Amino acid sequence: MFRRTFWFTTGVAAGVWATTKVNRKLRQLTPDSVAATAANKALETGQWLKDRAVGFALDVRDNMAQREAELGEALGIDAPVDPELPAPRHSAALEQGAAPSRRYAAVENHNSPKYVDSSTYPTYSYNRNEDH
Repeated sequence: MFRRTFWFTTGVAAGVWATTKVNRKLRQLTPDSVAATAANKALETGQWLKDRAVGFALDVRDNMAQREAELGEALGIDAPVDPELPAPRHSAALEQGAAPSRRYAAVENHNSPKYVDSSTYPTYSYNRNEDH
């Protein structure tokens, strides 16, 4: 009698565990869940690529300035600042948060696109279960 009860309880527990695992996997494979996962991965990859590109650009700029100084020293050129030349421009794109981000949006006629400030552009959640 105890042996039958043990195996019956073990079978019920295994069935509940398997059902829970299958339902969890089915929820992960719904189109909304797959789309949200892909969007999150794309955002992470985009951020990583942006960080790498900005780091590379800053390294290039530093090495360029260092090489210019080395060449100026080797050639004996101490370039005085000429007041008639414009000051070097500062690139706001290489500093984080310096320029407001822009998003591409279409106007009413859908033929002439315009750029809008991201602070006025609405943000939407990828979670489709919020409105249920």
